[in-house]
Amino acid sequence: MIDTALRKRFEAALGRDAVLTDPLQLRTYECDGLTGFREVPALVLLPRTTEQVAAAVALCAEAELPFVARGAGTGLSGGAVPVAQGVVISLARMRQVLEFDPDDRTMVLQPGVTNAEISKVAAPHGLYYAPDPSSQVVCTIGGNVAENSGGAHCVKYGFTVHHVTALTVVLPDGSVVRLGGDAPETAGPDLRGLFIGSEGTLGIATEIRVRLLRTPQSVRTLVADFPTVEAAGEAVSGIMASGIVPAAVEMLDALAIEASEAAVQAGYSLDATAALVVELDGMEDECEEQFERVVALCREKGTTHIRIATDAEERARIWKGRKAAFAAVGRISPDYFVQDGVVPRTRLAEALSRIAAMSRAEGLRVANVFHAGDGNLHPLVLFDEQAGEAERAERLSSEIAEMCVELGGSLSGEHGIGLDKACSMPKMFGEEDLAVMGRLRSSFDPGGLANPGKVLPTPRLCGESPGRYRPHPLETAGVIERW
Repeated sequence: MIDTALRKRFEAALGRDAVLTDPLQLRTYECDGLTGFREVPALVLLPRTTEQVAAAVALCAEAELPFVARGAGTGLSGGAVPVAQGVVISLARMRQVLEFDPDDRTMVLQPGVTNAEISKVAAPHGLYYAPDPSSQVVCTIGGNVAENSGGAHCVKYGFTVHHVTALTVVLPDGSVVRLGGDAPETAGPDLRGLFIGSEGTLGIATEIRVRLLRTPQSVRTLVADFPTVEAAGEAVSGIMASGIVPAAVEMLDALAIEASEAAVQAGYSLDATAALVVELDGMEDECEEQFERVVALCREKGTTHIRIATDAEERARIWKGRKAAFAAVGRISPDYFVQDGVVPRTRLAEALSRIAAMSRAEGLRVANVFHAGDGNLHPLVLFDEQAGEAERAERLSSEIAEMCVELGGSLSGEHGIGLDKACSMPKMFGEEDLAVMGRLRSSFDPGGLANPGKVLPTPRLCGESPGRYRPHPLETAGVIERW
């Protein structure tokens, strides 16, 4: 419990305006982008510096209080859901660019800086930050580190782990360490790589050193329509097998196209069953030659129409349509789950066919929009909670993730495991594997205070938990409120 004395100690360490206790304010932090899991925290802290984060975590450790670090709350696996009677440490006020060296092509950031802001600051120097999640305008670099986010261009440029060289981290006992170094690779165990993607279970990153890339000399982008998703999948395999490494290869099916066009009118063909967005970048001559080969491959695989961006404005419009797809699905369905899994590229067509069959069996629609270049699926399961479809949708979403493992892939490509898929972890890992992960986690956090109940399956989570949050009928009617 957080008594008055402990609250005052938090206020002394961070300032009174950085400690939230009002029930209405606390409700703001009850969930992340996966709204099916909710819990109101006992306290929310808003530090501004590494020292304040360390002081807050040290007090949590002393009082044996569980804590959850939170960025922008855009996560889609329940990773930032608070713990009952626990503390949320929000990093929203830590938004400074601490260092920027254009010659060295590096930048040091606080975790609350948004992904898009990095490239905005770097752009006047001919530089940019490569990882680009669809939520890049609002998602933060701290959250990207926690989930090892990728984005549309990960097929060529990799994930967050490939672009972060060093981290200042507050460990769960309140001590501060630096992981990694100035060079991309350092001698000894790769603790930096271990921390990235750990979903807030090993500590809190408070300073993040990223490497930047030169803006490519040439960029070419097209949208190719296909009569079936299988044909589009075959085109992806053909492009990748040709030896060309595109900057991005994205796929949208008919439902995703319908939603995206309703939201932003990016010019996608509403009569297409599937569309591929393919982008190449690099030196001008090489880019042009490879782009012609991609166009030929799409025609060979049966494209019905190819739209080639003629300028930067049209290219931006195409990407606006792709990146708006997740949120746009709300225009065609009152509720939906965003799932995240990976399959081998050679099994894309099979995976999409199985998803279609599974959706028919459950009587629910599934929209597919995903990173086809590396097989990172993002099926969106559409449902209506008021019609009693939530349980079927949740089951279908889990079955799709586990199908990815069955096909030789992974439970997650970039959204993380969080609460959503913790109970599916035994489908991918054996008991010994999970035990090793647990021991590793305990070596950083012996008290189990950092984001407990996430990632690894536990009897409480998988056997006794009541499942996703469902409002009481009186709450829905506005008669009562939940605190």
